[in-house]
Amino acid sequence: MSQLALDAEALYGDLANRVREAFKPGMHLVGVTSGGAWLAERLQHDLKLAEPIGIISSALHRDDFARRGMTAAAQTQIPFDVNQAHILLLDDVLFTGRTIRAVLNELFDFGRPDRIQLAVLVDRGGRELPIQPDLCAARISLPANQSLSLARQTSGQFSFNVKVH
Repeated sequence: MSQLALDAEALYGDLANRVREAFKPGMHLVGVTSGGAWLAERLQHDLKLAEPIGIISSALHRDDFARRGMTAAAQTQIPFDVNQAHILLLDDVLFTGRTIRAVLNELFDFGRPDRIQLAVLVDRGGRELPIQPDLCAARISLPANQSLSLARQTSGQFSFNVKVH
């Protein structure tokens, strides 16, 4: 894996500012495993939010489960009532939209939220489903044979990994 010439820390700072402006009392952060969960954890700390965050997995609702199989990612943990909740769903990279579709299905297994907004660190385009972020720190274009993911160092600092398939 190689490093992409995007500054993940600077993009995180931009996303944190956008979340700070958009955050309303009673809103809940829910991060998609693993990169989105890392973002939610750090935002909770940096914005000094008292509400517990949720972590959500797409594993059980993937439409490509037969190809991908079960991942070792964390399982869904929602420590609040989803019914009538205002949720800010966080993910590191938005590409086809299939992961977001899967986590929305998972989220609705827990109840019916009043509102869900999507915040992503990077939107790389290439959508296969009509899903768009409400908040986004960067929009980039990558060849289809490359994947982009967030990495977290032991110090908590973020960086990006690019993998060529």
